[in-house]
Amino acid sequence: MSQTAVGLFDNAGVADDVLLDLDASDFPRGEIRTLREPVDLPVTGIMSTPRTDFEVGLERELIAIGATVAQANAYAQGVRGGGVLVFATGSSDEVDTASEIMNRHGAIVVRELIGVEPGRSASVAGVVVPESSGDSSQTGRIRQTSGGARLFVW
Repeated sequence: MSQTAVGLFDNAGVADDVLLDLDASDFPRGEIRTLREPVDLPVTGIMSTPRTDFEVGLERELIAIGATVAQANAYAQGVRGGGVLVFATGSSDEVDTASEIMNRHGAIVVRELIGVEPGRSASVAGVVVPESSGDSSQTGRIRQTSGGARLFVW
């Protein structure tokens, strides 16, 4: 079963720091990726909706690894607001390490209720999903960590 740690960060600088720490921890580089909203979204025709297409694709990918629809929507809103997602896929120990690194760098807690979290900038507002205590042995379940990074088992 694959596992992925996902963390949402306020900006690219913080996400870059996470990548440096993941590299320093010998996390397999081929299993790490970042995602931010593209600067230039191509228009492919008169009916083209590139921003919507990007967000729908992101939400589908997140749901495929076990996020709920509400979580996927909240992550997409965070990216739309200027945030950057970091994905780290690996063994249970590897994703636990990745999650700890992400949380040390302030991964944003994601909740279903959309609104500005106290103490957070409005640039990545509304990115929040209730704490859950899912069983990590089941596909599509979430293992909650003590921070904003989420561990998805798929």
